[in-house]
Amino acid sequence: MTAPIPHSASRPAPATTGPEPAVPDDRPEGRPARQPSCGWAAPLGTGELAAEITVQLSRRLSRVRLHGFRPQPPAPTLVAVAHGSRDPRALPVVRALLDRVRALRPGLPVRLGHVELNRPLLGDTLAELRGEAVLVPLLFGRGYHVTHDLPAALAAAPHLTGRIATPLGPHTLLAEALHGRLLEAGFPPDPGPRTAVVLAAAGSRSPQSAQDTARIARLLSARLGGLPVQPAFAHSAPAGDAASDGAAPTVADAVRTLTARGVDQLAVAACFTAPGRFATRCADAAPGIAAAPLGDHPALARLVLHRYDQALLARTGSDSERTRAATVAV
Repeated sequence: MTAPIPHSASRPAPATTGPEPAVPDDRPEGRPARQPSCGWAAPLGTGELAAEITVQLSRRLSRVRLHGFRPQPPAPTLVAVAHGSRDPRALPVVRALLDRVRALRPGLPVRLGHVELNRPLLGDTLAELRGEAVLVPLLFGRGYHVTHDLPAALAAAPHLTGRIATPLGPHTLLAEALHGRLLEAGFPPDPGPRTAVVLAAAGSRSPQSAQDTARIARLLSARLGGLPVQPAFAHSAPAGDAASDGAAPTVADAVRTLTARGVDQLAVAACFTAPGRFATRCADAAPGIAAAPLGDHPALARLVLHRYDQALLARTGSDSERTRAATVAV
């Protein structure tokens, strides 16, 4: 009598795949579906997907060695440019962000330079470098530091071949980081109908910077499922200033206005890289929830690398044009 032939081990059915992701777009204007905020990893948004594709493509291309071609030169140094602050908490927070950037891109040279108040100052950092560098502003709009101070610093370092990346805002990855900090501060995942958010930013005399802040507010509103988001500044523009016409209100003004309109659940989102005088002033004006500065949020670290990669992919013009450090547009 023969032994019965054992049944073959059952095999799991192949996993089905969902629809292909949409083409990445830095400027979504629609109202995306809410994503889970805790308990499991949320699917990548369009901005995150674009940044992740850029990171993975850059990483793989850096390993390609074609027959007959010389090895690639070292990657340009990423110089993260922070504003600087007298707040002793600021520098450790910025360094933590750059540590996360280094962890995402091992082997990439990453340096720090400050516009003012903290060391190392940007000029000292650039003086120590050789070869190529990409300045990535840890700033959120096209204010005076981006359009004047950074180009001046690069022009004062003629030994470098350099370029300046676009500021961190506006971008959907920035909206993701702002959303994450709001949730960490206790903002409800499913807010009620009389809920609003004030987006607190440093403010600038530049009309372009005000436009950038307004667009960041729209992107955050979209991330929040269409919830009202009012852009506001840490301080008001001086009377008669070109940027004061139609400028966003201060955070305190925005809180009073929204409260008068019947908003009973109000939070302040902090569009700041690190703690400092402006971030503290805006948090003090919050009637309830006040989100922490963005710091080393993972989405912000990915955005820093995304801006670096964008600047490298925009290699246009002559060397003399690049050293004049025109800001790279998205």
